[in-house]
Order: sequence, then C-alpha cells, then structure tokens
Amino acid sequence: MLRHHPNELRARHCHDDPFVAVVLEGGYQEAGDEGRFDVRPGDALIHHAYESHLDRVEAKGARVLVLDLPPELADSPHVRGHVADPDALVRIAARDPRAASALFAENFVATPASAFDWPDILAHDLRADQGFALADWAERAGVRRETLSRGFRLAYGCTPKAYRAAVRARAALDAVRTTRETLLDIAHRLHFADQAHMGHAVARLSGAAPGWWRRQMDTRRA
Repeated sequence: MLRHHPNELRARHCHDDPFVAVVLEGGYQEAGDEGRFDVRPGDALIHHAYESHLDRVEAKGARVLVLDLPPELADSPHVRGHVADPDALVRIAARDPRAASALFAENFVATPASAFDWPDILAHDLRADQGFALADWAERAGVRRETLSRGFRLAYGCTPKAYRAAVRARAALDAVRTTRETLLDIAHRLHFADQAHMGHAVARLSGAAPGWWRRQMDTRRA
C-alpha cells in the first residue's frame, strides 16, 4: 500500500520493475513516458519496466494499491483503465498478492487516453515518431520555440529533448529484450547516431549493455 501526502509532488523518477497502481482514495496526476493522466478511486495505471513519471497529488492526498503487473497485461497497449471493485483487490492482496494481480487482470477495463493540452500532443508524437525536428513541430502547432521547452517541462518534468531520449532508450531496450532484430538495425530504426550511442542509452537506463540483455534472452530460450 502506498500513501501520498496532500499536495505531494514527486519529481520525475524511474521504476525498474513493472507494476500496477490502483487508486483507492483521493487522486493525483501522473505525467510520464506513457502520457499524462488524472486518476481517481477505481482508476488504475499500468507501468512497464524502466518507465519514468512524476506525480502531482491532490489536496486530500491519495491511497494507492500497488500490484505486480499480470503477465497477460504485459503487452497491453492500454496503460490506463478502471476496476469496479478495488476494495476486493485490497482484501485479496492482504493474503495472496499473486491472486490479486490475477483478479486485476480479469477486471481491468481500459479507458481511452485524452490530451489536456499541446504538451500531451507533443508527448504522444514523440512516442510515435522519433524523426521530426522539434522546431518544425512547434511551428506547425503554433507554439513559440522558447515556450516549447518551458511549457513541456512544466507538464512532464523534463524537456522534450530529454523525453525523446527516454522514450528512445526504452524502445531500444524493449527491442533488444524481445526481438531478434540486430543491434545495428535497432539503432538505425530509432534514429540513434550509431550502435554505440544506443548502447550507452540502454546502459544508462537499465544498468546493463544491450549485449548483456541479449545473452539473458538467449539463456531463457536455451
């Protein structure tokens, strides 16, 4: 169980392990690698490995149930949803956390994400396409260049450039861990300067180089 203090601001931080957060009381806004969400009791957010976000807690604080991410939701494209009976999850989690995670998977109903403002649209575009120039995006969106970085940082706790780098590193790590695509091809597809650049980004995010992750994958398949 996690309790957030009233008006607490948790600066952008990274979670190495995947998990699910189910809001029981109060509410907060989360802004991170998967978007920006306002959550209330019954709402749930899926977090994948090495994901970063910040939390802005409401004046009444928040109480949150944290569960392991069920395997059947590990590849879900939906990260926000709702459960009808969060109290049932609390009761089951007290005696069997794995059963609570399984029940969560059965009852999770995805809800569509919505953009609050241009920073959310930019965050979405950065997740979807690594190739565009930020100056070009600002011009198309009618946002002054000097406003772009400042406004995005206020919403997400980092600059668009840093956000792009984090998204790119996570995408590279995911490809390294789950596909047989060559490291050189991954680096090229994700617009890294070269394979070494990608390797540094993956190691900085996860603490291990791409080659180490590939060896773990080979070991699991052996």
